This record gives sequence, C-alpha cells and structure tokens, in this order.
Amino acid sequence: MTTIKVSNEQEIIKKLASYVEKISNDAILNRGQFFIGLSGGSVLKYLCEGLPQVDTDWSKWTLAFCDERLVPEDSEDSTFGCYERMLIPKTNLTRNQFIIVKQGVTAKEAAEDYTEKLTKAFKNDEFKFDLLLLGMGPDGHTCSLFPGHSLLDEINLKVAAITDSPKPPPERITLTYPVINNARNCIFACSGSGKSDMIKRILKDKEDLPAGRVKPDAGSVYWILDDAAAAHL
Repeated sequence: MTTIKVSNEQEIIKKLASYVEKISNDAILNRGQFFIGLSGGSVLKYLCEGLPQVDTDWSKWTLAFCDERLVPEDSEDSTFGCYERMLIPKTNLTRNQFIIVKQGVTAKEAAEDYTEKLTKAFKNDEFKFDLLLLGMGPDGHTCSLFPGHSLLDEINLKVAAITDSPKPPPERITLTYPVINNARNCIFACSGSGKSDMIKRILKDKEDLPAGRVKPDAGSVYWILDDAAAAHL
C-alpha cells in the first residue's frame, strides 16, 4: 500500500490524472487495451476535471462500474448517467465504451446481466481490471460493500446484488472482493477533514472496515490524500 499526500483537492485531481495516464498507457502498450472501473461521488468530480488533460489513446479504453444504483440513467443517482453528461463530452470517449448496468430489472437480474457483459468484455471470467478507482464513504464503505453486510464475505459471485443498502437508493449491484482484489491497481482519492477520522481508523489503526479490505493479491493500492484528509495519520 502506498499513501500519497498532497496539499489540496486540486493537487489530488492532478495526481490522480497522472496515475490514470501512466496506468492506461502501460496497459495499452503491454496488452492493447485498458480496463478501468469507475465509482461515483467525489471520484466522478475528480475525473471530470482531470481526465480531459490525460494523454492517452481513448479508443483503447473499456469503462465499467465498481457499483451502480438501479435507477434510470437520467436520474441524479445514476453513476453512468453522470459520467455520460459530465465526462463523455469533454473527452473522445463514446457511450459504447462503457459497460452499462441493465435497468428496469431486479437487482439479481442486473447483477447476472453485468457479469455476462464483463465476461464478454474480458473474454474470460477472470475480470482483471487494470485500474479500479474507488471511493470511501463516511462509514468506511467502498463500492456498495457496507460495514457488517453479508456481501463482505461473498466469494462466489463476482458481481452481487444488494437490495438493502443502508445508503439510498437501496437497490444496487456491486463488484465483490474476488474482483476488487484481482485488480492490477486500486486507487482511493480522498479530500477534506470529514474523511480524516475514518482514514486514520483504516490506515493507521488497521480497523476491519470495507475500504481497508482492498488488498490486491498481486497488485497495488494507492491512497491519494490531501492535508486535511491525512490530518490524523
């Protein structure tokens, strides 16, 4: 695990963009394609600011979601909908490069459909992402893996349904740890004093919280933090 401390949110955006540029270009050079998993929340904001500056072959990108809420694409709660409105117009990415979660079905059906779509994209059932961009909630959750939830121990499903999310909306799908910890790289980017206590609990005190369980078996995990978020480290 690598902790990178920067002075403020703008520096987080620059640092995150530089990592995405390097990892994407390495993947394209070595394997001809770049697989990235996206999250919502502040990650979305950072990427919409930082990614347009990245020097990369956008046509070689395949973008999926670390989790997604089961809501219409035009809803403010739709992670893909937000990326479609806020990121695609600023880059050479197209809608077709995103692996989109099926809406209007049950969470279980959406999870099964997303598993099939990922299998087709990766051409296998290993789902080895080059990069997962992860968020961390105030309770220490990441993706839609919440403290004390049974999905923390899921080892068979690669994409799981959740219908009782403690954070609304309740119905979602999420990647599980077998996929998350199979990634080549995972990055958390956190800013602000509101995150500092939870970051201390995870990184310093080593409490067993969902974001702290992100430990890629043969990959790297990076925490990019501004001074306020890292205040208690």
